[in-house]
Amino acid sequence: MLTSLVHHHGVLSRAQLTRQTGLNRSTVGTLIGHLTSLGLVYESAPSGEGQVGRPSPEVHPSPSIAALAVNPEVDAVTIGLVSLGGKVQKKIRFETERIPSAREAVNIAAAVVAGMRSELDASYRITGVGMAVPGLVNRDDGVVRHAPHLGWRNEPVARMLSEATGYPCQAANDASLGAEAELIFGAGAGAGTSAGQGNLIYLNGGASGIGGGIIADGQLLRGASGYAGELGHTFVRSGGSACHCGATGCLETEVSQSRLMELAGLSSGDAADLEEALGNSRSAAVDDEVGRQLTYLGIALRNAVNIFNPDAIVLDGFLGTLHALAPASLDAILRSQAMDGPADQAKIYRAALGSDLMMIGAAELAFTPFLADPAGLGPTPGTIPAPASRTG
Repeated sequence: MLTSLVHHHGVLSRAQLTRQTGLNRSTVGTLIGHLTSLGLVYESAPSGEGQVGRPSPEVHPSPSIAALAVNPEVDAVTIGLVSLGGKVQKKIRFETERIPSAREAVNIAAAVVAGMRSELDASYRITGVGMAVPGLVNRDDGVVRHAPHLGWRNEPVARMLSEATGYPCQAANDASLGAEAELIFGAGAGAGTSAGQGNLIYLNGGASGIGGGIIADGQLLRGASGYAGELGHTFVRSGGSACHCGATGCLETEVSQSRLMELAGLSSGDAADLEEALGNSRSAAVDDEVGRQLTYLGIALRNAVNIFNPDAIVLDGFLGTLHALAPASLDAILRSQAMDGPADQAKIYRAALGSDLMMIGAAELAFTPFLADPAGLGPTPGTIPAPASRTG
């Protein structure tokens, strides 16, 4: 419990840990001592900020405990190293000339990990690998049932990556992992009921389409096999274009990053490049397209708000860009179309974790088994980086 609290909050004082766990001070002190001896946390002198009375030492997650993260997309495979506390220590984006097959994505990730192996063995204890995939993924077995943009079907990517790297691996839908990451570490961390249980809708837009995740009462809504949250396939337009899922008029057929990239005159780039290009554009065609896409995004959000009654809507990727270009427009669409009660409660935020989000979300998959049994991780590496030398 203590390790999870420190991981999710980044730093907590002994007094805060005592209050949050309900344990007495001596028990908390004993537990912290045990975790320190295992190299899982370390303490520093109290800052005294915001504390009443005698300040207590602060407990930090050890930067030597880390997870690997992998995120395949239609144009690249990104591999990251994320330390306890959700700090991205390293991120490598390997661009591909074509859409990678499952085997190609696994081989790319394994090759990058192999190149990092001496550093990992010397300086880190790796809890495992988490893989964030834009598609339907069975979380229990890590099999990608269907990733339409990647063209993957029934690919056991978790097993494949585990065999290729030697680390335990788990895989899940990228947007669901993004929703959890934003709830724990990002924009959703401050959103919730008085009991601290978040109700959040997360939508991510990128080169691989639009994905979503639903947090209900602080828990990810998974569905029967972990497929819940496919908001990119919400119906938004009668007589709309055919979608690769087999339906017509889906959100991701009407709200598209590629269409915006084309109008912005970009052949490649990320959401930041797109936002800069669109923000500097004086084209009426761009303005019209932004307005059109916001209209259909508003329809999808209306449906989600009426069904799930969230505290927060978190937009990531190019959807965050759309909102940033005309925030009042999307708010107005939502308020005019959703029911008054749910619409009044739902606040729209931009994702706070930025380009690190998928790395943090995927790493959380690999941290979860470790947090359930911190003492079972294994021996301390030969060289542990000094806490002050590690930056997020």
